[in-house]
Amino acid sequence: MTGCCGDQACGAMNAVSPRFRQALWVALLINALMFVVEIVASMKAGSMSLFADALDFASDAANYGISLAALAMGLAWRARAAWVKGASMFAFGLFIIARTAWAAYQGQPPEPFTMGAVALLALLANGGVALMLYAFRDGDANMRSVWLCSRNDAIGNVAVMLAAAGVFGTGQGWPDLAVAAVLAGLALSAGWSVMRQATRELASLRPPRFAAPELVTLAIDSEIRRRP
Repeated sequence: MTGCCGDQACGAMNAVSPRFRQALWVALLINALMFVVEIVASMKAGSMSLFADALDFASDAANYGISLAALAMGLAWRARAAWVKGASMFAFGLFIIARTAWAAYQGQPPEPFTMGAVALLALLANGGVALMLYAFRDGDANMRSVWLCSRNDAIGNVAVMLAAAGVFGTGQGWPDLAVAAVLAGLALSAGWSVMRQATRELASLRPPRFAAPELVTLAIDSEIRRRP
């Protein structure tokens, strides 16, 4: 049925599907490889936005690994895993803000050609991952966090390319720092969103601590009436 994946039951069913599991493995490998490429390129170019994007690849690879481990678990454990992933995304955003502030203090502009070329490669990689995961964007918190990771990556790659053009055109480092700040903001926003949804899912799974006395009385009366 169209739209059934908006509820928890359908989300749980899709979360353990072989297609979703395969997509996660491909996404994990792509993100791990691109982390290595971008971390080396960011050091060579001296780019803060490229460094932020590289750390995002590392964070996403770890998040995909957590998602794979959580697939065989119940909804409660998947929600807990999603909360951890959301917290890691939020912490990543805080770290990038701190690093961006330090880079602004140093004031050294990056090398734009390496920035642009590597950002284009990363966009192609993340575009493929985002297309694979698009069908699972409306599932539970665990699936939503995976989709948000891939979406933010693609947006971030476009932003790094714009930063490279800005650095090339101005000869200054502020476009690089501005994009790094935007990437940090995306991580903060997405991390907070995932943590909130995971918290709501966990709250919905908790049984009530006690039943209202009148409900208990009605249940006892009903049971007595059914007895011969």
